[in-house]
Amino acid sequence: MLTALVDYDSGNLHSAHKAFERMARETDAGTIVVTSEPDVVAKADRIVLPGDGAFPACKKQLFDYTGLFEAISEAVTTKGRPFMGICIGMQMMATRGLEYEDTAGFDWIGGEVVKITPSDPALKVPHMGWNNLHISNPHPVLDGVSEGDHAYFVHSYHFKVTDPAHRIAHVDYGEEVTAIVARDTMIGCQFHPEKSQRAGLRIVSNFLGWKP
Repeated sequence: MLTALVDYDSGNLHSAHKAFERMARETDAGTIVVTSEPDVVAKADRIVLPGDGAFPACKKQLFDYTGLFEAISEAVTTKGRPFMGICIGMQMMATRGLEYEDTAGFDWIGGEVVKITPSDPALKVPHMGWNNLHISNPHPVLDGVSEGDHAYFVHSYHFKVTDPAHRIAHVDYGEEVTAIVARDTMIGCQFHPEKSQRAGLRIVSNFLGWKP
């Protein structure tokens, strides 16, 4: 089994790589490779797309790598390989993002990425730090993750899904802020599972064993 962590110069992959390698060792889930090679992505059994920064910049950087998105898309949408998007990697699964400019997403899960607008002016944006997960739809990747478990967030925008069935967890931050989306063989986490201690490592481990 080969899991590809896609490296397109967007964000620090070091902690994600360590977390995925650790859980792959503990669960005998095969090899983790960090790659920007379309050929490697195309043959991977599962794909992880991280992303830090702003939606338009991440999208541009990903598409600057010739053939890389096409390899991801073929593996995920045609061959049904399990996929996890993390942070901006999750946001890019949307129809479009509205950060700085209107930017087309992958349109894998219908919806828009919009600015967080807490009802309480004391709540600052970005939404940064620990928050409690509220699980709205069960999912195999959340096995062993409980209502109220903590996850670590750093973001100013969040994913407003068109179909509520695609939002499987949220947090409260002066409004309901999407934490996890999922459809078919795809899942996306707005928080950083690699920095979210027990719950995050459980999600990584479940993803590595997920057979949708």
